[in-house]
Amino acid sequence: MSLARFMIPLCAVVAVAAAPPQAQAGPAVTKEERAALIPVQQAVTAKDWAAAQAALTAALPVAKSPGALYAVGRFRLEIGLAINNPAMQLQGLDGVIASGQVPAADLAVVYRNQGVLAKAAGDKAKAEAAFAKVAELSPNDPEALIHLAQAKMDSGKPKETVTLISRAIDMKRAAGQAADESWYKYALKLAYDGRSDPVMRLATRKLSGELVMAYPTKENWRDSLLIFRDTSVLDPGAQLDLLRFMRASGALAGERDWYDLASGLSQAGYVGEAKAVVDDGIAKKMIDPNKAAFAELLRLISGRIAGDRESLAGEEAKAKAAADGTLALKIGDAWYGYGENERAMALYRAALGKGGVDANLVNLHLAMAMVAAGDRAGAETIFKSLTGVRGDLGAYWVQWLHR
Repeated sequence: MSLARFMIPLCAVVAVAAAPPQAQAGPAVTKEERAALIPVQQAVTAKDWAAAQAALTAALPVAKSPGALYAVGRFRLEIGLAINNPAMQLQGLDGVIASGQVPAADLAVVYRNQGVLAKAAGDKAKAEAAFAKVAELSPNDPEALIHLAQAKMDSGKPKETVTLISRAIDMKRAAGQAADESWYKYALKLAYDGRSDPVMRLATRKLSGELVMAYPTKENWRDSLLIFRDTSVLDPGAQLDLLRFMRASGALAGERDWYDLASGLSQAGYVGEAKAVVDDGIAKKMIDPNKAAFAELLRLISGRIAGDRESLAGEEAKAKAAADGTLALKIGDAWYGYGENERAMALYRAALGKGGVDANLVNLHLAMAMVAAGDRAGAETIFKSLTGVRGDLGAYWVQWLHR
């Protein structure tokens, strides 16, 4: 992805036509400088560009004062624009900047165009310095940060690029405006590519979450969740919880995703939920039940499901009588898989009361069951209370609830 479209095209470089030296109300020039510059102005007015260049060359040894150097720079810019000479345009902008005579109100525009021309000329250092000045002079302009971000990337500084784009996004959000989706995606790609660096890894997680908040498409949900998977240490249970959320958010894509979830649930002993996933995938035409892998999975699930459900009532009684909450959690998960959300929630609460279980895990599953039962407000409160990896998953659930 390129940020080139954020750059001002060369044709948009502003030509500030120099007034005749004798009429200038701005920077002062000496009598000798004025005499040397008048032929340049006359040739420019006549659009005799060859004569203008010759007169300018003749005037250079005389032009010494800041005012004269400013005029020389402006003449160079105008001549360069007229003859389509970007190098001369850049030289002209360099000159007016070096003269110290550019009005404060025009500095940001002048530096911006200096950066555009320097970039086109391949002078990365000058382009970066110019756009840094634009950002300094326009501290509330997110576009200025984007221009600088591209210059930083051109200079091989991805970490600084990500920081600048993130600042531009934050600035837009603070102003109640939407940042372009491509800003998120470009910064996210750079952060993800550099995720071995802890700072970039944190930026990856932040940007992926912000992307789905701003642009909650199925594609963005999927990309964000896969990035979460790749930048987190997930135990098998957390991987299943991630896949469960991907199903809920519509982020499962392709048979492999559906198979991983259904197969993982089956292997974990949750055959009721595994069957529900397969049935859902078939209904959505995401699964072909005639394919060997799914046909075998269905055969295994079907052979276990009747006995599994019949056993749950007895196991539920044992769970309620147990000394700790381990069995209550397991049976609660089984009932959740069968869509028996009220029974599942009662067992999750029992597990929390007994202890001996990971409270973040149990509360995540409790909140998931509450969502399925229609209590989104209650679920959100619990999701927000989670910490660790389950807390990260809970944050995604909250984002999805507010989509």
